[in-house]
Amino acid sequence: MNVEIERRGGVTTLTLNRPDAMNAANADLTIELRDAVQQAAADEETRAVVLTGNGRAFCSGADLKSGFDPADDGFPDISRALHERFHPIVEGLRSMPKPAVAAINGPAVGIGLSFALSCDLVLAAESSYLMLAFVNIGLVPDGGSSFLIPERIGFARATEMAMLGEKVPAQKALEWGLINRVTKDGELKAEAAELADRLAQGPTRSYAGSKRQLNAWAFGRMQQQLELEASIQHELGRSKDFIEGVQAFVEKRGARFTGA
Repeated sequence: MNVEIERRGGVTTLTLNRPDAMNAANADLTIELRDAVQQAAADEETRAVVLTGNGRAFCSGADLKSGFDPADDGFPDISRALHERFHPIVEGLRSMPKPAVAAINGPAVGIGLSFALSCDLVLAAESSYLMLAFVNIGLVPDGGSSFLIPERIGFARATEMAMLGEKVPAQKALEWGLINRVTKDGELKAEAAELADRLAQGPTRSYAGSKRQLNAWAFGRMQQQLELEASIQHELGRSKDFIEGVQAFVEKRGARFTGA
């Protein structure tokens, strides 16, 4: 089971469960997470959702070794993966008529960061970090990160994250306004549970209405931006820099980009 589902009272907790792979998002994990998000959204007994990771990572991003099926031209079909698996997760978390809490227990990288920021409230352990690593393999932000991040922290900092691909420690992420709270490592689970319990006992329809308002204000062009991300990512997935970036990642060396 790549996603563990636990319901306690009105709280459903979804735990990414590929700890040996730092919860890298392969096809199985994302299909299970997509379905779990949809089920939690439709479940009348669930009044709040927690998303977290098992082991030492929240989610280290897409699994470059097994995360994408090949397209007709032989290149990874990133666009299909985005449309069929990643986008429904992001849109599902943003649109579910109940609050979602992300508990970042370790690295939240790439699409993993998108999963976290799609939630309404984001808590992070003090040793965790957030990162847009796409540029390090010659790609661009996707999974909604090109609108989820600048809406939270502004254009300049979003550009820094996208173009430099550096780690943002939890405390800096809090100072920037990227997340809501930082906890001690050993207290994250308990604090996330306490917050989720509070939300589950609150006025669910009020939360749902607030989400609709905030989505309309901040993410009115969400679907168009997701389409733009998928289009550009499909293009770059056929670049020589992407091939070199993935090869360098697999070989654990620095990439030698040529701009092609």
